Amino acid sequence: MSAFDLVFALLGLLLGLAIAEVLGGFARVLKIKRAARKVRIGWLTPLLGLFVIIDLTSFWGIAYSLRDQMDASNLTLLSVLTIVGVYHLAASLIFPDEPEDWPDFDDWYDRQNRMVIGGLLFANVATMVGQGLLDTLRPVADAPEGAGLELLLLYGLGAFAVFGLLIALLFVHNRRWNVAMLVALNLILPSTSLLEDFV
Repeated sequence: MSAFDLVFALLGLLLGLAIAEVLGGFARVLKIKRAARKVRIGWLTPLLGLFVIIDLTSFWGIAYSLRDQMDASNLTLLSVLTIVGVYHLAASLIFPDEPEDWPDFDDWYDRQNRMVIGGLLFANVATMVGQGLLDTLRPVADAPEGAGLELLLLYGLGAFAVFGLLIALLFVHNRRWNVAMLVALNLILPSTSLLEDFV
C-alpha cells in the first residue's frame, strides 16, 4: 500500500459520506414533494447542494492530481481530515433533517448558508494553501509543460470569481442575488475545474 493509498482511503471515505449527505438531502426533498406536502423548496437550497457536490468532486480531482506529492505523515492525514471534515459538516447543513418542519426551505437556507459557505471557503483556501505547499516542498520531477498563458489566465480568473462569489454570499442577504450568485458558481466552478486539467 502506497502512502497515497492510505491518505486516499481516509479522503475517499469522508468525501463519500459528504456526497451521500447532499444526495440524501435531495432524496428527502423528492420524497416530500411526491407526498404532496405543503413545503416550498425554492431555488436556494438545491442550488447550494449542487454547488457542494461540484466542489467536492473538484476537490477529489485535486487530491488525485497531488498523489505523487503526498506522504502518509500524521500532518498529511490531519490536514486531509480537517479539510474533508469541514466539507462533511458543510454538506450536512444544506438540507434540513426533518424537511416537514420547514415549510419554506428558503428560511432554512437563510439560517444555514453562512455556515455552509464559510466552510466551503475555508476548505477551498486550505486546499489551495496545501497544494501550493506540496508544489513548493515536493515538486513533481517530470511534470509536463504547462499550458499557454491564455489558459492560465482563464483558470486564474475562474478561481478568483469562485472565491469572490463565495465571499459575496457571506454578506449579501437578498435571495434573488443569492440565486444569481449560486447559478454563476454552478457554471464557473466546473469550467474552472476543466481548465485545471490543462494548466
